[in-house]
Amino acid sequence: MLKKLVGPIYPAFALVWRMGRARIEQSVVLDVQRALEERLVDGSWGAGTRLPAERRLAEMLGVSRNSVREAILALKTRGLLASRRGSGVFVTQRLQTAVASPWRQLVVDHPDMRWDTLEFRRELEAATAHYAALRATQEDLAALAVVVERLERAYVSGDKAEEHRADADFHEAIAQASHNSMFLYLHSSMVRMLREHISFNLEGLDDPSGKITAKLREQHLRIWDAIRLHQADTARKAMLRHVDFTRDELARRESA
Repeated sequence: MLKKLVGPIYPAFALVWRMGRARIEQSVVLDVQRALEERLVDGSWGAGTRLPAERRLAEMLGVSRNSVREAILALKTRGLLASRRGSGVFVTQRLQTAVASPWRQLVVDHPDMRWDTLEFRRELEAATAHYAALRATQEDLAALAVVVERLERAYVSGDKAEEHRADADFHEAIAQASHNSMFLYLHSSMVRMLREHISFNLEGLDDPSGKITAKLREQHLRIWDAIRLHQADTARKAMLRHVDFTRDELARRESA
């Protein structure tokens, strides 16, 4: 009787074991895929970035090279990654263009869209400042300090092109310091449009007397101080006042 039972039981057991192993392997691939997606979403790997080699990724994630290979293939299928013969695997423009292109073109074609963009930035940047004050690491604060120094030098020298670049970098560094993947995604996806928008607004705030520049400098320093001192509510309010000042001053000039 025992011999009769062993025959059919072993193949069934082997089948169940293989199915379980396949599910585990698939789960590992999905985990790797999510880990890669997080780097795309949070801006760690921007468009054009070359991914580390398969072996290096496998070591970083503690998985097999085959799991890495399957995860990369899945992201290629979705158009997020692409291979270049002899060069490796690179991040495509898909995430960025999916959000940035329509808005960027609207801002260029319809200058009045800056008001909608200002409303959007008001909410987004107030939230990023709040969370940056809560979560900024020493590394984040050091990066922000470098940008603030650039802003200060641009204000003193009157270098408007550098002021525009440093202003945009300041807001981007705050998004990085928020350590929120969605804020980082929105900033990294829309960074070109936001940079154009900041530059467009600053050009609209022509300031021969230097009064507007002094106000902007004061506002940036207040935001920086609040984040540096980890004062979340103060940082949020300071950012709101900054964006509101820009909106009100642009509206005043347009109606004049």
